[in-house]
Amino acid sequence: MIDFYYWPTPNGWKVSIMLEECGLPYRMIPVNIGRGDQFRTEFLAISPNNRMPAIVDHDVDGEPLPVFESGAILVHLAEKTGRFLPGDGRGRKEMLEWLFWQVGNLGPMAGQVSHFVNYAPGEHPYAEQRYAKEYHRCLGVLERRLEGRAYLLGDDYSIADMASWPWVLIARPLGQDLDDFPRVKRWRQAIKERPAVQAGVDLGRDFRRQGPPDEEERRNLFEQDGRSAGG
Repeated sequence: MIDFYYWPTPNGWKVSIMLEECGLPYRMIPVNIGRGDQFRTEFLAISPNNRMPAIVDHDVDGEPLPVFESGAILVHLAEKTGRFLPGDGRGRKEMLEWLFWQVGNLGPMAGQVSHFVNYAPGEHPYAEQRYAKEYHRCLGVLERRLEGRAYLLGDDYSIADMASWPWVLIARPLGQDLDDFPRVKRWRQAIKERPAVQAGVDLGRDFRRQGPPDEEERRNLFEQDGRSAGG
C-alpha cells in the first residue's frame, strides 16, 4: 500500500495518473494547500519542501519509504513496477532529460502564468507577458520534439509524458490556444483518452476550488517565506 499525499493540481495529477496506470494500491490523503496542511509538522517529515505530492511506500524492505517531489516519485514508481520507463541506457537518458525539462521549465513557467492570470491582484503586464511567452516557448519545444514521434520518447508512453501532460491539459485556461501546436494538440488528446489518465485527473475532483482564494488561502499559498515554511 502507498500513502499518497495529494491535492488536485497539475503536479498532483502527475502522480495520481502514474498510480492509476500501474494499478498500484494506494490511499489518498488530502493535503489542503489552501488551508495550510502542507506546513504541518507531520507532513514536513515526509516532504521537507512543504509541497505536495508526496508518497510513503510501505511495500519496501525495512522502514516505510517517504518520497517527495513529483519527478522523484515518478522515477521511484517506474523503477518499482518496471513500467513506463525505457530499458536501455540511451532511452533512460532521454527520459531523465525530458522529466527534468518538465520540472525545471514547463511546470514552473505554466505555474507563473497561472499565478498572474488567476491570483495576482492588480495589473502586471510585464510579468504576464514574460511568463506567457515562456510557456508558449515551452509548447514550441514540445511541438518540435513530437515531430515523427507519438510520445516524447518515441512510440512508447512514459513518465516523461505523464509529467508534462497535466501542464498542457490546462493550456486553454492559461490563455494558450493549441492550434499553433498541432502535434502537441494531438498528443494531448491521445493521452487524455486513456482511462487511467481520466481516473487520475478525477481523483479528488470535489476538492477543487470553486472560486477565488480567500485571505487565509492567499496567505498559505503565496505569502510564506523562509521563516514560516517550517510550520
